[in-house]
Amino acid sequence: MRTTRTTPRTGTRRRFRLLAATLGLLTATAVAAPGAAAAPTPAPQPGQLSAVSDAILNAEVDGTAWYVDEAAGRVVVTADSTVTPLALGRLMSAVGTNAAAVDIHRVPGTFTPLVAAGDAIYGGQYRCSLGFNVMSGSTYYFLTAGHCGNVAPDWYTDANHTTRIGPTVSSTFPGHDYALVRYDNAALSHPGGFTSAPNAFVGESVQRTGSTTGTHGGTVTGLNATVRYTGGGTVRGLIQTNVCAEQGDSGGPLYDGTKALGLTSGGSGNCTSGGTTFYQPVNAALSAYGVSVY
Repeated sequence: MRTTRTTPRTGTRRRFRLLAATLGLLTATAVAAPGAAAAPTPAPQPGQLSAVSDAILNAEVDGTAWYVDEAAGRVVVTADSTVTPLALGRLMSAVGTNAAAVDIHRVPGTFTPLVAAGDAIYGGQYRCSLGFNVMSGSTYYFLTAGHCGNVAPDWYTDANHTTRIGPTVSSTFPGHDYALVRYDNAALSHPGGFTSAPNAFVGESVQRTGSTTGTHGGTVTGLNATVRYTGGGTVRGLIQTNVCAEQGDSGGPLYDGTKALGLTSGGSGNCTSGGTTFYQPVNAALSAYGVSVY
């Protein structure tokens, strides 16, 4: 943008060029006078990043996810394709004077729970993916996504509902995203293979398996993420990754070798172009239900 100003005393024209940089939405940048040092951005104060996270939650913008990066002193916000500039402006307005502590990233697609009709574990008109087999005493169960458990009281191995697995014992969504299903069919095997369920860490190489797309790998990009899915439902405490997933992969396991890490909750994109996905930490589900992986 060019502006022209005439100085009355000399009659000469001075031209000033203003370069504005944006990252996903409007960011105010102070331009220092020639020879002057730019004022440093104050480091976030204790509790400031938590306040920013709470303000983003209260802005109620569907299609956004965010986590606090304590090491960098930032709140990292990811916005899907449904989030308009007006909505992003509302989010930043809610953050107010702490806007400098926010990083905005845009991603294609829509953040939705990944439920679809197809094959794998079937409940009602939906299909999801089995997460981890777990046990309590001599009783066997499996974990899947809570938004899957919410829609079906019973689960089957086939779309025609001829081979019943068992009932949904408990299900939580939104808030968290996990469900527990009991094996009532003694004819079905329920193998294990996992030795622990630790916390994930940023940069960890992980794999995810789902009934739609099979196995894909990537890395953990954020922890303790909050996602507000388009169409409703906010879930906190999620693992954020760059592993792809598609409809029907919900509930499937995220793991690192024999370490059980998470249950596929939702995300955007696909396994052709890539995507951003979110996972319910499995250790939270184990604690809630008093079960263990094996």
